[in-house]
Amino acid sequence: MKYFVKLLLVSLLALDGLAQTKDVFQITYLRKNNGKTPPNQDPIIVLASATGTSVFSEKILKGEAKTPYEVSFTDRSDNSLYQIAFLGNDKVLMTQNTKTLGEQKIEFLPDTQTILGYLCKKATTVVNSNRIDLWYTNELKVKGAPSALGQTIGLVLKMVRNGNSETEAVKIEKNTTWAAKNQLPKPTPPLVDELTYKDELWKSRFIQIPVFQNQTINFSDSAHAPSEVFRFAHGTVIAKKVKFPKVGLASNVFLELSQYSNGDAYDRTGSVFLIPTQSKISFLDALQKSIKEVPVYENGNGKQYQGVIQTADYLPVLELMRFFTPFGVRQYNYLQLKNKTWADSTYYRQDVSDLLPAYNGQEVWIAAFIGNYDKGGHKVSMRFSVHPNERPSTQKEDWVMPLFNTTNVMEMAGQEYGTMFNNDKGLQVTFEVPQGIKNLKLRYTTTGHGGWGNGDEFVPKPNTILVDGKQIFTITPWRADCGSYRLVNPASGNFGNGLSSSDLSRSNWCPGTVTNPIWVELGNLPAGKHTLQVQIPQGLPEGGSFSAWNVSGTLIGEW
Repeated sequence: MKYFVKLLLVSLLALDGLAQTKDVFQITYLRKNNGKTPPNQDPIIVLASATGTSVFSEKILKGEAKTPYEVSFTDRSDNSLYQIAFLGNDKVLMTQNTKTLGEQKIEFLPDTQTILGYLCKKATTVVNSNRIDLWYTNELKVKGAPSALGQTIGLVLKMVRNGNSETEAVKIEKNTTWAAKNQLPKPTPPLVDELTYKDELWKSRFIQIPVFQNQTINFSDSAHAPSEVFRFAHGTVIAKKVKFPKVGLASNVFLELSQYSNGDAYDRTGSVFLIPTQSKISFLDALQKSIKEVPVYENGNGKQYQGVIQTADYLPVLELMRFFTPFGVRQYNYLQLKNKTWADSTYYRQDVSDLLPAYNGQEVWIAAFIGNYDKGGHKVSMRFSVHPNERPSTQKEDWVMPLFNTTNVMEMAGQEYGTMFNNDKGLQVTFEVPQGIKNLKLRYTTTGHGGWGNGDEFVPKPNTILVDGKQIFTITPWRADCGSYRLVNPASGNFGNGLSSSDLSRSNWCPGTVTNPIWVELGNLPAGKHTLQVQIPQGLPEGGSFSAWNVSGTLIGEW
């Protein structure tokens, strides 16, 4: 902070040898939205002299601002704009732009207005389709503005965006305290290009948690991985322990994943999941030992489904993201089509803030699965971005509990497909609601798979959810936009009628997309045991093919 104060003092008066000036004006600005002044705002402070203008805020001036923050300085000798970013841990960056102020296209209008006793003229411009009106005065013989816009036309005392968002001066005073050596402190902040500056400033505003970097997911026991990454189910599941920071309840967390083919040409089911370990039995036991380690669900159809529902001693995996690989992106980009430029990889980004209580401030197991029997498989990179928000909240930590997950992420180690929907019982799980939990909802993700033309992948099927025997929700999950993702599917098959396989509509997924969860409102269930049931009219086997459904459900409630 001392470094900042010294830098700010001298940046007003001089930058690399500018002459000192005595006429320094300090202008304080407040913001208004739709005519109302928001409370508790941090006023903008502009210090303007004949030789330069600094823009910062009152909290910065008082040493109360939290990093990251930035100040700007306009050098009037050549209208260079310097931006200085304070990123925390004594890291400071600076960038210089010699063109932006001179390239502003401003129209001058005849309108006038008096602000704080000074006659102001009107100018206007358009920035990114936003109309900006500027009210400026030349009576003080200095130039400045509360942003980079309008720095060359006079002293801007009011800016109005689209007629309803205002930044207006509320006080102008002479400042006689700004006198110092007219040079930057040594060492000066490193001067970087503008894109690097913006990127570093952006990244400093949130927390990035890397998980996997170009990690192979394939069907092989010989592939190598870093020591902290574990490979299971013959390499089709990778897992790692991840430490999350403790952040406020209003924070946002995003899961980001990119992947490309390392040999596999087909669209595959992918899943990113958290492995709960607080119960007596964990899915980690199955991964490390055998799928036989986890409880079995039976619904009377003669099959045993391992590890798919919650029991008294076991919690299933908590799905964070369901994604689908496209047909061979990157590896098969040599399969050219006229006027088609294939993507280099697929990128998925999903908000997982609703599941924050399951990992907030904890070290947890995070795993990724791509179902494939290919030796080359897929290359995956993954990270979390945590965007802290400390807004006050009267709400206690939400309650999160995984109930079921039929995605057979250990398919390549013997886990059964989700074919339990071929009878009326379907999937049924008993759970207990603790005393005091209210506003329950089910985070439900569903995708249909298998069969040929008549299989559930290509035939819409209703999903019905019952609680304690009463139907509460039904939906027919379907994606009709798959053709939008043609450019990530170079190896997609093409049919005689001109369609690509990747164009076909499917049961809530497309090759190269994320499947969004569905939130099912359960209301205020009384404390105690309840039964939840999922019913889907699963199609019959077709030749050597069969239909299956990957459904996952997590209960979320409020204390």
